[in-house]
Amino acid sequence: MHAEDYEQVVFCADRGAGLKAIIAIHDTTLGPSLGGIRMRAYATEDEAVTDALRLAQAMTYKAALAGLDYGGGKAVVIGDHTIKTDDDDHSSRKISSSALPRREMLFRALGRAIESLAGHYIPTEDMGTSTADIERVRKESRFGVGRDTVFGGGGDPSQMTAWGIFCGQRACLEEADGTADFQAKTVALPGLGKVGYPLARYLHEAGARLIVADVDERRTRQAAEDFQARVVSPEDIYTQECDILAPCAAGGLFHSRTIPHLRCRIIGGGANNQLVSDADGDALYERGIVYAPDFAINAGGLINVADELGPGGYRRERAQAKTETIYTTLKTLFAEARQRNIHPHRLAVTLAQERIQAVRQLRRMNAAPA
Repeated sequence: MHAEDYEQVVFCADRGAGLKAIIAIHDTTLGPSLGGIRMRAYATEDEAVTDALRLAQAMTYKAALAGLDYGGGKAVVIGDHTIKTDDDDHSSRKISSSALPRREMLFRALGRAIESLAGHYIPTEDMGTSTADIERVRKESRFGVGRDTVFGGGGDPSQMTAWGIFCGQRACLEEADGTADFQAKTVALPGLGKVGYPLARYLHEAGARLIVADVDERRTRQAAEDFQARVVSPEDIYTQECDILAPCAAGGLFHSRTIPHLRCRIIGGGANNQLVSDADGDALYERGIVYAPDFAINAGGLINVADELGPGGYRRERAQAKTETIYTTLKTLFAEARQRNIHPHRLAVTLAQERIQAVRQLRRMNAAPA
C-alpha cells in the first residue's frame, strides 16, 4: 500500500489548536470521497498514515459494493479521543489564549482543512468521534454528514451499522447452515462500543447466546446484566468456541499467527480491515470458515450517512431499506464465490474494482472527441 496509489494524502497541523491529522482520499471515480474521522493515540505518525491509507481504500470498496455513488476517504486525528468537550475544560487556557474548549478548537481546525479540499472529502464520525464533532467541523466547513437529528441528519450511524451487520449475519448463517435461525447459536463479540453493544442487543433478542469482551469493564458488566452474556478477557475472546465471531473493535485481527487458533464457523462483524492480507482470506476459506468481507457487512453506517445527501435529505426508512440489502449482497457474493471457487473477500474486492473501472471507462468514452 503506497501513497502514490491515492488521489490525495494531506497532512494537517495546527499547533494552537493541538491538531495533527492525516486525510487520505483513495478514489473519487464514483463521486466525492466519503469516510469517517477516526481519533486515536497512535504510537507513531507512520502508524497513523498506514491506518488512514488502509481505511480510505476500504471505504472506496465499501461504497462501490453498496451501490453508492461515492468514493473512499478517511481522516485520522492523532490524539486522545477523551479530551474534554465542554466549557469546563479549563486546561484549554494552558495551551491557548482562546476561550474555546480544546475539542472544539481541534475539530474546527480540522474543519478548515476539510473545507480547503473543496468537497473532495466529506467527513462523518468514526471511532473516537461523534455527531457533536461533526457539528464542530461544520462550523468551519460546508461538508460533513452524520449530523445530529436536530439539524436534519440521521444522527449517530452506529445503530444502522449494527443493524446491517445483523442482517449480514443472517446471510452468513444461511450459507453455513441453510437457515438464519439465531436460536441457541453462540456469538463471540469483541468490542462493546457504539456498534458492538446494539449488535449484542439484536443478537440477544434473536435468541443467540453471547460471549463478550471489552477493555471497558463497565460495558461487559452491563452486557452480562442486560443479555446474560458470558464475559471473557479481550485476549481470550478470539479463541472461544462459537458459531459466529463478530469483531467490533480495531482491525488487523486475522493473520498467520491467529487464524490457526480460531474456533468459529463464521466471521462477520463491524471492525474494518479485519484481514492483514488477502492471503489471510484464503486461509479462512481453506479452513471452511464463512467470512463476510468487512466492507460488505458493515456498510450500514456509510449507507445511513450517505442518505443525508439524497433527494429531500435524510429519510430513515430509505436508509434502513438500503441497509437491509446487505443481506442480499452477501447472499449473492457467497453464491458467486462458490461458483468461482474463490474466497468471498477476493471476489468482493474484484466486484468493487470492476464497478469503479466501468464508470472510469464510461467517463473516458464520454470525454473522447467525436
